[in-house]
Amino acid sequence: MRMLEQKNVLVTGGSRGIGAGLVRAVLQEGAEVAFFYRQSVEAAERLCQEMADRYPDQRCLAMQCDVADTRGMQEAVKNATLELGRIDVLVNNAGVSRDAMLARMTREQWDEVMTTNLGSLFCATQPLALQLVKQGSGSIINMTSSAGIYGSSGQTNYATSKAGIIGFTKALSKELAEFGVRVNAVAPGFIATEMIDVMPEDRLRRMRLRIPAGRLGTTEDVAHLVCFLGSDRSAYITGQVIQVDGGLTL
Repeated sequence: MRMLEQKNVLVTGGSRGIGAGLVRAVLQEGAEVAFFYRQSVEAAERLCQEMADRYPDQRCLAMQCDVADTRGMQEAVKNATLELGRIDVLVNNAGVSRDAMLARMTREQWDEVMTTNLGSLFCATQPLALQLVKQGSGSIINMTSSAGIYGSSGQTNYATSKAGIIGFTKALSKELAEFGVRVNAVAPGFIATEMIDVMPEDRLRRMRLRIPAGRLGTTEDVAHLVCFLGSDRSAYITGQVIQVDGGLTL
């Protein structure tokens, strides 16, 4: 039996990069999925069509919304729940980066990262938490970053938001554990996505040299762990932050 058979998964920021990898992986593991996206309409439509062709008996729903809009997200979560019947796994993946040295960072760059990376965490999780408590089961998986654990020069806004996700994860795990709901965080290192692809080759080479595993991570490396944390095989794991970084932060 596949790990997520008979489970319904909601993914935020699911149209591209790690998010799209998560959508592909949870469907491969037997789940039905709804994913939120904000701007990438064509990418979302392509992903849905790809999944419909590959898994014709499983639903893959794309829903356009602003994950930092409180009322909009309440409606979006409600609609996703109605469409799928229930939500068993929430993956908070939506996020942005607006890098700059702090001395040159604008308030707009700071606020946009906080609003999206932390605001969306509240907006997606809060309307779903009571539903999971009533079900007596569920898994919430929050995507943080190695930058949130160890910091990253030129990314004080991003690192701060990702550190906040870790605090959110640990606090919420204590609130929900007695009700059978688990909350964990995944902290990727350097993962090969569209953002990495546009970097100069010399910078990519320096990045690889910092990784003991000798390579960048793949979206599959992250997605396999997310599938495990969403499944019943991780029933006794909660409040944890698990790094997927090839040994980068050893």
